[in-house]
Amino acid sequence: MKDLKGIYSALLIPFDENGNIKEDGLRQVIEYNIEVSKVDGLYVNGSSGENFLLNTTQKKQIFKFVKEVVGSRVKLIAQIGSLDLNEAVELAKYATDLGYDSLSAVTPFYYPLSFAEVKHYYETIINATENTMILYYIPTLTGVKISLDQFAELLDNEKVIGVKYTAADFYQLERFRRRFPNKLIWSGFDEMLVQAVVSGVDGAIGSTYNVNGKTSRKIFDLAKAGKVAEAYELQHQANDVIEKVLELGLYQTLKEILKVKGIDAGYCKQPMKVFAPEKLKEVEQLVKDYNL
Repeated sequence: MKDLKGIYSALLIPFDENGNIKEDGLRQVIEYNIEVSKVDGLYVNGSSGENFLLNTTQKKQIFKFVKEVVGSRVKLIAQIGSLDLNEAVELAKYATDLGYDSLSAVTPFYYPLSFAEVKHYYETIINATENTMILYYIPTLTGVKISLDQFAELLDNEKVIGVKYTAADFYQLERFRRRFPNKLIWSGFDEMLVQAVVSGVDGAIGSTYNVNGKTSRKIFDLAKAGKVAEAYELQHQANDVIEKVLELGLYQTLKEILKVKGIDAGYCKQPMKVFAPEKLKEVEQLVKDYNL
């Protein structure tokens, strides 16, 4: 199994006013993540990349461009989950052929599917590619909850190497770690990184790591080393940033932070609103106060 542990940015994607991908800007975002934030890898076409607002052609464009820019400098995980299973398989094959280190797929959402249907979804993707799979578990957005016994069924497939765990149920997380010691867990809630590391996760995947990756790395390393009090002090600072970002608009504000730092992070896809220009001074102050 490849070493996929560590800190991953859920990659932000710059768009122009018409929703087209700004490749020059995307290159800048990628380089900032690698050279400044020093992340271990990038999680491509997840929620932070506004994936569910994109068509298949745009998703492929992003997968191809990111791989061309990154090469083998950091690990790459391709989120290919889709309500259209045919599209998920098509994207899975495409990303696999490009050389992505692993696939990931969000649980199918909106429709109240049975666990047997969810399992079929994952098995279909895996069987079509023979690539490894990371389950993307985010019940607050998908409405899909998976029990430990159901996780066991999914993880029984050797190609399922772990889970991106974006849930606040730390009892289930502890039980998961205890029951599946040989599987990988990535924390998905940036604001709960300390708690997740104490619970035994192997890494973290988050949107705010695009702008605050260095601090997140310190939190992760300190907590891993048992220096929880020191890690918590940094988590307080990180959560101050997260709180303000959420107040101003998550993805829009992260992109504005990058713009303040000279990176062409573009706009969000409609129907997401445009960042309010009168709030820019608050973003500039945030960057200054927390040395982003």
